[in-house]
Amino acid sequence: MADVLVLGAGMVGIGTALALQTQGHAVRVLDRRGPGEETSHGNAGVIQAEARAPYAMPRDLATLIRYALGRSNDLRLSPGALPGAALPLLAYFRHSSPGRMTKVIPHYAAIISRATQDHGQLIAEADAEVLIRRTGLGEIFDDPAAFEARCESAQDMAEAHGLDLRLMTGQELRVAEPALTSTPAGAVVWADSWSATDPSALVRAYARLFVSRGGALLSGDIGRLEEARTGWRVRCAQTAHAADHVVVALGPWSPALVKPLGYRVPMILKRGYHGHFEMQGSLTRPYVLDQHGVVLSSMARGLRITTGAHLARPSSPRNLAQLTHGAEAAGRLVDLKGPVANSQWHGVRPCLPRMLPMVGRAPRHRGLWFNFGHGHQGFTLGPTTGALLAEILDGRDDALTRALSPA
Repeated sequence: MADVLVLGAGMVGIGTALALQTQGHAVRVLDRRGPGEETSHGNAGVIQAEARAPYAMPRDLATLIRYALGRSNDLRLSPGALPGAALPLLAYFRHSSPGRMTKVIPHYAAIISRATQDHGQLIAEADAEVLIRRTGLGEIFDDPAAFEARCESAQDMAEAHGLDLRLMTGQELRVAEPALTSTPAGAVVWADSWSATDPSALVRAYARLFVSRGGALLSGDIGRLEEARTGWRVRCAQTAHAADHVVVALGPWSPALVKPLGYRVPMILKRGYHGHFEMQGSLTRPYVLDQHGVVLSSMARGLRITTGAHLARPSSPRNLAQLTHGAEAAGRLVDLKGPVANSQWHGVRPCLPRMLPMVGRAPRHRGLWFNFGHGHQGFTLGPTTGALLAEILDGRDDALTRALSPA
């Protein structure tokens, strides 16, 4: 049995802690905030079983120009962010080539395909079923031509991966969703995906399960990670914690922590936003609004609108343009009653250019482990990469673990 300290109390960190605990290890989790209070709080709450390919960077010139000119709500670019992000973005562009994507997709699909199973076990054990909807994820289209094209690509994806796909006309969607106030061109519904009505509450439920099984949640502002004679020491503002093994699961804050140890991790920090709105009625599932770059999901605090990516410097003030555009688009589809007070959020999604999370042993240090870089899918993949890391720590070595390896 190993003594393991997991750094990070988001979905990835708590998922890792539970998996290591199940393998018989003594585990503690350290974070400056409580479980699920950072990036794991600020997502669309979808466990995306359908996302069998990562988000590649568009390579056609027309789309890139639209992004550069700010004509797409999928992505907003603050020019001041480019100098610091240029090298990771170039690497992201290279890894998005068709040849490289062909190699990445099987590994990505392998971990996504088990996400609902891994969550399902924890949901049952944590008695968190009340937080879960097994009603799928939809994509709504305003434009008939865009809907027709998406139907073709979605059918190809469904056939390739054995997914449950449903294609609905706008009229059929209106019947299924009485809260809609207008009729779109149509919708694509991925029935295999699940969603949470409160993402941070689900992380907290998993954390309570971890504590009930003997785990410990520690609070501290992590300052420095140091190799010790018999393991590792993590220094915080007022104290230090020692362990035989340390797992870095701090999402966007991971590269800065491991940099003094000689690891240069290229990471693209994509800022995201959400806000809650009161509305008449509710939606049965989350929906991506095609051409508007947002996801709508009825949650405990109202309708959550979650944006795409904003490339900005970490110190830049928040820019609510994407959220404002998304709310205007949502208001044409449902009856919005106004924003919920104090419900706006912004945070950072940790995206690696290679588009696979970094899971495994740190190449140059014994007892140091990485589990970060999940991009848009940390909420989906936390329990799965946590289980994989626990298996790697106990000796698993195969094509999948080598593809995820930090080496």
